[in-house]
Amino acid sequence: MIEKNFNVIDEAGVHARPASVLVNVANDYKSEIKIIYKEKTANLKSILGVMALGIPFGEGFTITAEGTDEVEAVKELEETLKTERLVNA
Repeated sequence: MIEKNFNVIDEAGVHARPASVLVNVANDYKSEIKIIYKEKTANLKSILGVMALGIPFGEGFTITAEGTDEVEAVKELEETLKTERLVNA
């Protein structure tokens, strides 16, 4: 299992547009991918789960991946977070 921590820099937090982009990226992988915020966990392949976490500006969260393509999944998700300007490059 791989896990990576991030801090939200977008003043709108993790809102609908970038969340949907993350979900689309996560769905390209076979690994089980989760997003964790304040002891709440959601499947990163579910837009409803991600949005339900309500991660605001300035807060930290963790992405975990477990499976055959976990390394590639986390790398692409990190790049997507940077491209969407949700986290620092």
